[in-house]
Amino acid sequence: MLTHFNQAGEAHMVDVGQKDLTARIAIASGKIQMLASTLQLIISGQHKKGDVLGIARIAGIQGAKKTSDLIPLCHPVALTHLSVDFEISSETHAVICTAKAQTIGQTGVEMEAITAVQIALLTIYDMCKAVDRGMRMTDICLLEKSGGKSGTWKLE
Repeated sequence: MLTHFNQAGEAHMVDVGQKDLTARIAIASGKIQMLASTLQLIISGQHKKGDVLGIARIAGIQGAKKTSDLIPLCHPVALTHLSVDFEISSETHAVICTAKAQTIGQTGVEMEAITAVQIALLTIYDMCKAVDRGMRMTDICLLEKSGGKSGTWKLE
């Protein structure tokens, strides 16, 4: 059932006012693949623009905080915690980003976690595009969520 449409088929923001406050967590992931030489610039810290992953982490956090400004029917969520972490895959020449969003609220934080991943990866692309325009962002998805009436869900 699609909840963002009323009986007339018009888009609307879902009413969460009667929902209980619960602890909610969402974890999302994605990766950006690049040339081996681009990955080496990131790893070595020799990129002319500075600490690529440090800046991407801050961008991911900022993106998560702005999710309701970017997604029209998304509720503003008071995040209680957000982490953005990176893993380097030398074998596939990729940076894997994982974001974990948390709140105590009436609606979930899946969109915030996914937005954090997307914005962090876009920032890596932006900072490295001068040396590698062929980078690809892939496998962006929700890994798991917990809390609320629907409980726990994990990607299988």
